[in-house]
Amino acid sequence: MKIELNRSSQVPLAQQIHQALADRILSGYFPKGSRLPSVRQLTRMLKVSPVTVSHALDLLEANKLITRIQGKGTFVYEERPKEDKPDDDNHPLPFPDYLHRSQSMHYSQKPAAINFSLSAVAADLLPTQELAESLRHLARYYPEVLAQYGEIQGDLELRQAFATYLTNERISVSPQEILVTNGSQQGIDLVARSFIGPGDIVVTEEPTYAAAIDVFRSRGATILSVPMDEEGMRIDRLTALADQAVPKLIYTVPSFQSPTGKVMSLRRRKQLLELAEDLNCLVLEDDPWSEIYYDAVPPPHIKSMDRHGHVIYLKGLSKMLSPGCRIGFLIASVAILNRLITAKTNADLGNPLLNQKVILPIFEANQITRLLQQLRTALKQRRDLALELLKRHAPKGVRWVIPRGGFNLWLTLPPQANTNELLDEAEARHLTFLPGSACYPNDLEWNHLRISFSQVSEEQLRHGITELCSVIASYLADSGTRKGTTPLF
Repeated sequence: MKIELNRSSQVPLAQQIHQALADRILSGYFPKGSRLPSVRQLTRMLKVSPVTVSHALDLLEANKLITRIQGKGTFVYEERPKEDKPDDDNHPLPFPDYLHRSQSMHYSQKPAAINFSLSAVAADLLPTQELAESLRHLARYYPEVLAQYGEIQGDLELRQAFATYLTNERISVSPQEILVTNGSQQGIDLVARSFIGPGDIVVTEEPTYAAAIDVFRSRGATILSVPMDEEGMRIDRLTALADQAVPKLIYTVPSFQSPTGKVMSLRRRKQLLELAEDLNCLVLEDDPWSEIYYDAVPPPHIKSMDRHGHVIYLKGLSKMLSPGCRIGFLIASVAILNRLITAKTNADLGNPLLNQKVILPIFEANQITRLLQQLRTALKQRRDLALELLKRHAPKGVRWVIPRGGFNLWLTLPPQANTNELLDEAEARHLTFLPGSACYPNDLEWNHLRISFSQVSEEQLRHGITELCSVIASYLADSGTRKGTTPLF
């Protein structure tokens, strides 16, 4: 197990050790009742003093995560603590906060002139005029929509329209197999609430969507991650992992993966589905933006090949059409969908009917084909500009993945770099980005960052990437004098 200890951070070493061990206890990496390394072993592995290790263990014991037995050692506490409801945002929880990754949008507490951290589409590229016209039409001719609740499963007309749309995506589905959600994030949460409990194993790609990590961890899941190559998730590594621990759920973003932008090959998609069938586990296929391709249409969705109901397909429209409407869809077999509908009932009794009716004409009039083509054209220009600027200005040692679709660029700096530290320097120049460490469920990697080119104008993109490359160059030039990060064990 590799963990990173940042010796140049303002966070005390004892607190870093406490957090690192607590994360692994809460994720199930260290099972209940298992024995932790001794103080002497930790001291030697971490290259810190026994006092520092003892203080970290004191914090773990105070939070009821471990128990120390004289003459026997230190063990993971058998009964995990329950979360107390905080009185306010500053109230200390009785154990490390589950939600630190999904709060990644709050990494920057300062106003930023150029925001590369938000994976969204600039307002001028969204169909705001079409949606405004739809809203005016509803207000004039169907004002009763404002006085009605919608169906828990979602508006039938919208589900019918989306089922027709999915036919073009090679997914054959009936409206009865569709659940409307408040965006993709709620979709992930509903799946986790329905099928994941404490100790269940969830497999993700490494790295993966940061907020998904939080959802699974909040359910008490043990998250295991599988590395990727140019074809996406390594199915050979997943198979080897499953031989040791059978997953309850495999979470994947196969088309323009978040955050790397990689595309899972058709061969790997078939292998993943076959493995899920053999293991009798679920696959959650998250599709935030497969329509936003720049070079070639991605391979068929895994769901389109699913014949036995192992795949839950999650489609978000918020990013592409209207963040304000918060519309997403879950597609699954009726048996699975019934459980998801129950979770949706407990969550909010259904999406606002107005939001669903506002977005409906975009599907019914087949406007979506034209709108997506316009969005692809505009974002491809931004992607190409971002790549050109990186090629021109990025310092030596910085690498990046060329995204064939989606909204993001994934940059890798030399191994000694820490992009959490880099963010502080970028903020001083009114720039933000997402540090890559937020996207790793277990063994964090600190030398990556994600920038989103979809949220900013071309003028901001030119200035922002040029400035960011300057910040990176200065940081790397100073890295020889930095203590950097040290592996724990």
